[in-house]
Amino acid sequence: MATIQDIGVSAAINILSAITFLLAFAFLRLQPINDRVYFPKWYLKGSRESPSHGGAFVRKFVNLDMRSYLRVLSWMPAALKMPEDELISHAGLDSAVYLRIYLIGLKIFAPITVLAFVILVPVNWTNNTLESLKVQHSDIDKLSISNIPLGSKRFIAHLTMAYVFTFWTCYVLLREYEIVATMRLRFLASEKRRPDQFTVLVRNIPPDPDESIGELVEHFFLVNHPDHYLTHQVVYNANKLDKMVKEKKKMQNWLDYYQLKYERNTSKRPTTKTGFLGCFGSKVDAIEYYTSEIERIEKEETEEREKVMKDPKSVVPAAFVSFRSRWGAAVCAQTQQTSNPTVWLTEWAPEPRDVYWDNLSIPFVYLTVRRLIIAVAFFFLNFFYVIPIAFVQSLANIEGIEKAAPFLKPLIEMGTIKSFIQGFLPGIALKIFLILLPSILMFMSKVEGLTSVSSLERRSAFKYYIFLFFNVFLGSIIAGSALEQLKTFLHQSANQIPRTIGVAIPMKATFFITYIMVDGWAGVAGEILRLKPLIIFHLKNFFLVKTEKDREEAMDPGSIGFDSNEPQIQLYFLLGLVYAVVTPFLLPFILIFFGLAYVVYRHQIINVYNQEYESAAAFWPSVHGRIIVALIISQLLLLGLLSTKGAGQSTPVLLVLPVVTFYFYKYCKNRYEPAFVEYPLQEAMRKDTLERAREPGFDLKAYLVNAYIHPVFKADEDDEKFSISDEPEAEQVLVATKRQSRRNTPVPSKYNGSESPSLPEIVNDQRL
Repeated sequence: MATIQDIGVSAAINILSAITFLLAFAFLRLQPINDRVYFPKWYLKGSRESPSHGGAFVRKFVNLDMRSYLRVLSWMPAALKMPEDELISHAGLDSAVYLRIYLIGLKIFAPITVLAFVILVPVNWTNNTLESLKVQHSDIDKLSISNIPLGSKRFIAHLTMAYVFTFWTCYVLLREYEIVATMRLRFLASEKRRPDQFTVLVRNIPPDPDESIGELVEHFFLVNHPDHYLTHQVVYNANKLDKMVKEKKKMQNWLDYYQLKYERNTSKRPTTKTGFLGCFGSKVDAIEYYTSEIERIEKEETEEREKVMKDPKSVVPAAFVSFRSRWGAAVCAQTQQTSNPTVWLTEWAPEPRDVYWDNLSIPFVYLTVRRLIIAVAFFFLNFFYVIPIAFVQSLANIEGIEKAAPFLKPLIEMGTIKSFIQGFLPGIALKIFLILLPSILMFMSKVEGLTSVSSLERRSAFKYYIFLFFNVFLGSIIAGSALEQLKTFLHQSANQIPRTIGVAIPMKATFFITYIMVDGWAGVAGEILRLKPLIIFHLKNFFLVKTEKDREEAMDPGSIGFDSNEPQIQLYFLLGLVYAVVTPFLLPFILIFFGLAYVVYRHQIINVYNQEYESAAAFWPSVHGRIIVALIISQLLLLGLLSTKGAGQSTPVLLVLPVVTFYFYKYCKNRYEPAFVEYPLQEAMRKDTLERAREPGFDLKAYLVNAYIHPVFKADEDDEKFSISDEPEAEQVLVATKRQSRRNTPVPSKYNGSESPSLPEIVNDQRL
């Protein structure tokens, strides 16, 4: 069990690590050679050029201005200087609202920390309950609720603070929800024209023996949305073609590398092996080999491209349908299209760069099966991850290590080594075990079949949060408490075990403190250093870069990483709210995390990250909901804890809090969440009216016609087969249907001949 000395050793290690990372960043960012690593966003925007200095050649690589090194912390005020409105314009609403999550942490926990240390810490400290119980404890545990005697009236202070903390948290969340909802509506109203504002994604299009998917879509929307339908783009299953394009690009990179290598030394032709990773197989001339491979792939790519375009089976029963106005798109996206709710399913289309094309080809009927399989796999992943969590907890238990490896006892019992093991090693071990988890969860989300990158990240974030709650939070408490108090459990009567567990749970605060310092202090400071992108950029720059475009592609700005970072933040909210009343000593560590992370990520968002998409803060309801869940969990755990402390009479008083919190959540959901799910028709009409007045001659069809073409076809978007006719709208030739049209939904044709009326005739008759 970690003592104050152990926590001090861990704090010293992590503070030293954080300072080292920050100083290294402050030095490296000033070097001209690293400018593209630490300011890539400005290069992508075209507003920054590589630093060039006259004079000595070395100035192009090293900053020789000694005065600049005196301002090593100047990046901090610079990161805080940009106003929020300018930040939204520069980085998007998603990035600005993401930063507000850290601000919420500061707003919630700063007053809570002050109140807890002024009221609860003295109440807890002035007792000797832990010494009388003879359980393992440290001085930190004396600051917790565990040090209060059974049935003491001092629990009134904890009950009062539970109410105060709950109401304060709800007040902050209410204000933030209102602010973010207003920001979203204002952003949508002021945002420039985007294809997704006029487009819906239609899925599960029923098959028809007489018409192709394209004809069927055009027919359906001309009949059911005659005044608003504009154009559509069918979805092709181009996954195989996409793999060929990526493979060709990889081969081209290797060819560029070997050509550059040969140019530097023309006396020797470079060679490679044709086997796995170039390490096995026969040795061949590298340039000739990769040239022939590229030619082979180009031939296969051409054949596959023609096959995709000509084979009707390559067309997926889904389409992007665009409308003449935002109002028309909103009506279609937010209504049921037919009497059968399982076909012609419509939803807002993601913006083009947000589309996850690989999943559009998945048949809709497979999605339920896929999600069931992933749910089962996720359950077993949670279950089996208990093993490494238990191992991590064993590292915090010196007695367990000594029993497993008795020969290490003399080394472990050394003061510094013991403090290192209990104060630092568990946190870093847990961090290592969680490194691969976000990638695993993202893969599972992709298998589920979600169609946008933003929805994939939100689903993956949900899984990660569930995992952190059950394995990191509950798993660490249960496993750690059992390991630390095992001796006590074995030598007491059965009716005393629940009480001992109730005492032991608050003691796990020391483990979470070490984790916060490793992940929240050193980890955040390491984020700004960007060591991995720095190394990769210089390797690419040295071996592969030949042109300015190559150099731009070598930059790796990255993104916020919502799927992994947001659940981690939610873990800190959970820890802070749970331990605010139980062990207030943990709160300052969380405050430092939120403050440091806010400054670091603000700098990264301004200068580094290039967000892959813009969802207009669609993730906010999930963030709000998870904080509410953490608040309710903290109330229920406090209720259970007090029941083991002889304060059962407080149960009715505490039961009010979860109920009030839940109804507060329902109020926020009903009041504000619709702004994040639906697009108000009033706002759509207002924006359409203003746009028509400002740009009456704008050709919306030309703007939308190729917006949702698969990326592998972008090179051919001027080709006729990828374009819609450029005829004026008034002279548009409608496709003739080979079956009888109806007002509601297309049905299988009863006619095989050409005697059925054409679509133009039907539409004209219905309009008369």
